[in-house]
Amino acid sequence: MFITFEGIDGAGKTTQVKLLAQALQEAGRSVEVTREPGGTALGASLRRLLLEGVADGSAIDEHAEALMFAADRAQHVAQVIRPAMQRGDDVICDRYIDSSVAYQGGGRDIGADQIRALSMWATGGLVPDLTIVLDLDPALSAARLNRPADRMESAGDEFARRTREAFLAMAAAEPERFRVIDASLPVERIAADVRAAVGL
Repeated sequence: MFITFEGIDGAGKTTQVKLLAQALQEAGRSVEVTREPGGTALGASLRRLLLEGVADGSAIDEHAEALMFAADRAQHVAQVIRPAMQRGDDVICDRYIDSSVAYQGGGRDIGADQIRALSMWATGGLVPDLTIVLDLDPALSAARLNRPADRMESAGDEFARRTREAFLAMAAAEPERFRVIDASLPVERIAADVRAAVGL
């Protein structure tokens, strides 16, 4: 099973990815845990650029940003995700295609359809079996981040609002693939809802 976690920054995706991986392993399943950007050596290099910015401080064009995410994703699918699936592993990924559609298509407002098409081309059409959106009000998101904001997190309240709306719109359009879970709930309650969504 290919499971992805989505949501705005501060929603608790990394925590829930770890908890679900533990639950699947305890159920006797083999699990590959990965993330985007950064699931490969190429991805780690791109992640630094995407989150920290360019060394000379120049702005990254929003179209260049989208292409960098697509390059990361193409390498990630080829090097990590598809091989794990071919081995019969469950794959849990912290962010995937839907993050690009929400952040670049919604947050940056550069065209969700174009971003989706680019992502589908980069992945060879690989779509998750289940996508869990941890939904959180952007006002709570900022309070949860207990570190300096990166380049994406610093984009502002309106960016975060548009990104959240894009995630919710995708979930409404594809209810058979998406599950939306209230990320303001206690961690263990969220984990129980995630396990139920996966069928554990």
